[in-house]
Amino acid sequence: MNHDPQPIQRWRCLCAYDGTEYAGWQKQPSKDSVQDAIEQALGKVFQNPVRTIGAGRTDSGVHARGQVFHFDQDWKHGGETLLQALRSFLPADISPRTIEPVSLGFHALSSSRGKRYIYRAVEGWAMPEDERFALSLKNQKLNLDEMKRGASFLLGKHDFSAFSASRGKGERENPVKEIWILEINRNGAGYDFIVEGSGFLYKMVRSIVGGLFEVGRGKINANKIKDILESCERTEVVVSAAAKGLCLDKVYYQVPNFLSK
Repeated sequence: MNHDPQPIQRWRCLCAYDGTEYAGWQKQPSKDSVQDAIEQALGKVFQNPVRTIGAGRTDSGVHARGQVFHFDQDWKHGGETLLQALRSFLPADISPRTIEPVSLGFHALSSSRGKRYIYRAVEGWAMPEDERFALSLKNQKLNLDEMKRGASFLLGKHDFSAFSASRGKGERENPVKEIWILEINRNGAGYDFIVEGSGFLYKMVRSIVGGLFEVGRGKINANKIKDILESCERTEVVVSAAAKGLCLDKVYYQVPNFLSK
């Protein structure tokens, strides 16, 4: 009798979520996380515990359009059927977009080559349908040209310790990251901060946006961003922008074309 274990299929899922009500992506003791909700739903589909691996740990209140996770389970009914089964057990604020079989060599976290985040801020007060996904600037006015000048100092490979926060528990991560794109665009009544790079430290994108807000408000000179970066030390000048405006837009699993040329 053949007792060899049955081959396991790995599945890759592209997922969007409204992070407002969650303590981030990663499982948290006694707190609701997106990963918890997804693993509970998968447990109901497969009738056994399922462990997921996500491409990134979005913070509490941060959203995603392009989070990616993988899990290993046998399923004989195709990706579309699995997608519908998973959706049936998830709340409305978590929406898996695609599920596809991949090789066991794919890993949602370690196979990734970079990420794109978008931070949304609105002049005045956000419309009700946007309130959960954008920071309302209220009466504050921003100098777009000065923010762009400050952003230019952050492009490239640097030690971003000054634009990160500690997770505690002795966690250490290489602070050297590379930012490929940092654009600030007007979008109707608001601003889109588009940040792409090889990887990001804890609260790095929100800290960058927070620092650029200070430039835009005229509280610091754009050149101060360069000084803060080079200091490699967190300063009270840098305040993390509110989580609600941030969205994980895309995870790259191939180096973008503009970098490979």
